[in-house]
Amino acid sequence: MATVSFKGATRVYPGTETPAVDKLDLDISDGEFMVLVGPSGSGKSTALRMLAGLEEVNEGSIYIGDRDVTNSPPKERDIAMVFQNYALYPHMSVADNMGFALKMQGVSKDDRAKRVMEAAKLLGLEEYLERKPKALSGGQRQRVAMGRAIVRDPQVFLMDEPLSNLDAKLRVQTRTQIAELQHRLGVTTVYVTHDQIEAMTMGDRVAVLKDGLLQQVDTPLNLYDAPKNLFVAGFMGSPAMNLIEAEITDSGAKIGDYVVPIERSLLAKAGDDKTLMLGVRPEAFHLADEGVPVRVAVVEELGSDAYLYGSAENTTGQQIIARIGTRMHAEKGALVHLAPQPDKLHLFSTSTEQRLTA
Repeated sequence: MATVSFKGATRVYPGTETPAVDKLDLDISDGEFMVLVGPSGSGKSTALRMLAGLEEVNEGSIYIGDRDVTNSPPKERDIAMVFQNYALYPHMSVADNMGFALKMQGVSKDDRAKRVMEAAKLLGLEEYLERKPKALSGGQRQRVAMGRAIVRDPQVFLMDEPLSNLDAKLRVQTRTQIAELQHRLGVTTVYVTHDQIEAMTMGDRVAVLKDGLLQQVDTPLNLYDAPKNLFVAGFMGSPAMNLIEAEITDSGAKIGDYVVPIERSLLAKAGDDKTLMLGVRPEAFHLADEGVPVRVAVVEELGSDAYLYGSAENTTGQQIIARIGTRMHAEKGALVHLAPQPDKLHLFSTSTEQRLTA
């Protein structure tokens, strides 16, 4: 087991001026499940590959435990990586795939077989050990790739979008298994995904990246409840937070003809800005007599939940998403009024995009 530290780690690809990862400072605790999340091009996979030794670190340093591994080759870092495409040898059996790295290390045949069987029991793969990868489903192949990493007993697991090739149902099932397995093994894990639902459900903490810059690192709930800036607010959560530009008045934030009441001390934090960005989670809206007028486009019935999609009237026609009761029938084309819960509002500066707090 080991801690992992990025200290001002930067990667600039040849022929480019903008860093793919820019001065990343991130400390990962021993045994922690850390998720790196962000859109395509955010630098999350590059950061993982820097830790693995597959990408050069142009500035800064990377530590595993108290060892500076910035310039160490991958084989000396005591890490095991699980790739998006599984990277299994098609001509080898499951057992041989799982034990191949141990064979290369000179581990004896008996010890190899013992460690492979232990990992197979953990992953429910005992009956598949003699099969070839082509005879397995996508989920089973992913478990084999996990098993290959587990048998090496590394200090750190690195996982690069390991579930992206699975169908939706299997992805939900497998992410639960991975999170449970990591908790049982207690191995420090760095997991990369573009899927923020994956990040929210799996990570002890989540690091959100954008354009190579770390935006915020915190527990999933804290990211959801107190995003530091507009990007994190809009990225974390599904359906996404409603972000509405509102005019600042003496009594609150004005959307069309409706004024959302906000304390003056908080409005003062906007400085010279004439507007602010109002963030409202879908579950923080409720149907009311007075509120933001919204023209209903569609109501998505999900059984336990229902989501209303519409466009705000008297504004730029911005799309609004609200979670409503499943038995509250709102007809397509109807005009409804949605009021946000005052204690669940998120306010952001339009000029700096940073969160405004009292």
